[in-house]
Amino acid sequence: MNFKNTVKETKMKKNQQNNNEKGNEKPLNESQLNEISELSKKGYQSLKENVLDEADEYFNKILEIDEENNYALVGLGDSARKKKQHNRAIDYYKQCLKHHPGNNYALFGLADCYKALNQYSKAIKIWEQYLLHDNENITVLTRVADAYRKVRDFSRSREIYMKVLNMESDNPYALIGLGHLHYDFKEYEEAMKYWERMVEVNENDVDIRVLTSLGNCHRKLKTFDRGLYYFKCALEIEPNNFYALFGLADCYRGLNNHEKSLEYWKRILEIDPNNKVILTRAGDAYRNMGEYKEAETCYKKALNIEFDLYAILGLALINKLRGNYKEAIDSLYGLMKNDPKNHRLYTEIADSYIKMNQRERAIEVLNQFQRLGIRNQYVTEMFEKIYQEQ
Repeated sequence: MNFKNTVKETKMKKNQQNNNEKGNEKPLNESQLNEISELSKKGYQSLKENVLDEADEYFNKILEIDEENNYALVGLGDSARKKKQHNRAIDYYKQCLKHHPGNNYALFGLADCYKALNQYSKAIKIWEQYLLHDNENITVLTRVADAYRKVRDFSRSREIYMKVLNMESDNPYALIGLGHLHYDFKEYEEAMKYWERMVEVNENDVDIRVLTSLGNCHRKLKTFDRGLYYFKCALEIEPNNFYALFGLADCYRGLNNHEKSLEYWKRILEIDPNNKVILTRAGDAYRNMGEYKEAETCYKKALNIEFDLYAILGLALINKLRGNYKEAIDSLYGLMKNDPKNHRLYTEIADSYIKMNQRERAIEVLNQFQRLGIRNQYVTEMFEKIYQEQ
């Protein structure tokens, strides 16, 4: 809350005088009003400088004079919110609203607390209440749109974001929000339109998160070569950015360039050597390059951290590639207990049986998958291949 001191003093005195006239409380005298004004100025200056305990002292001194003072209650709420003590902040804001219904600062702070606690429906109600007093506040409108996005109300969220863009074309929060909204609903090409606009508007100072988001859209669309461009741009800004490194590695994986993919998996492991997801991805790259010992090392490191389905799958596939079909089948059947609907497990087991010249058992495994009621292209194609070869 940034108030000009003169405006604040005038408002405070007027509000305080109005409050005194409401009931039988003893009216505050001029000396007390001046003291409250001075304490309030010091409190908000401390709040601005993040000297929060000192700010609390000033605000509590005000409450000793006037226990319903709206500036003190909001100030204590803002201080608690800055300390991430959101439930405590909520109590102060509610106490303020009890005595001063419609106080915009208390409403704003209360909604932000609910948002921080992931209670988006409550935040929406408060922000909508705020907009009754100020329906063109772009900051609040974008927050409301964000909250509707979080509760997956696509149409309401989009409506509010578009309202913001009508008020302020190229508003960055609305453009970014619209991108995320369409991305969340798997409308990747539409999402890119808004994020690409962000790149155009901020050509000389592009947010790295926009670049990685554009790269992720291309990953989802499997246009991996185009995704590489955005992830490389992101790395130029921040050479060790995890999302850019991951995106590059995954795009190269999608292009079956396992050597380049491994280069970036290894760069992540230099920063985070105990990331089991990256260890399994590195293992996959080594396996696809035929470097089975290195692959085994990565998979086993991942399993030493904790159970990982893909690490065990990788080890099973190495056994299969080495011709150890029974060991591979045993491992793959073991994985079914944890992931009974994973078609990859069934097709790998079936392929192992085929390589052992046990076609009937391969068909039996594929039938087991189909009895789950799941249609899968790879399973169907394997069935066709088996019957064609008979």
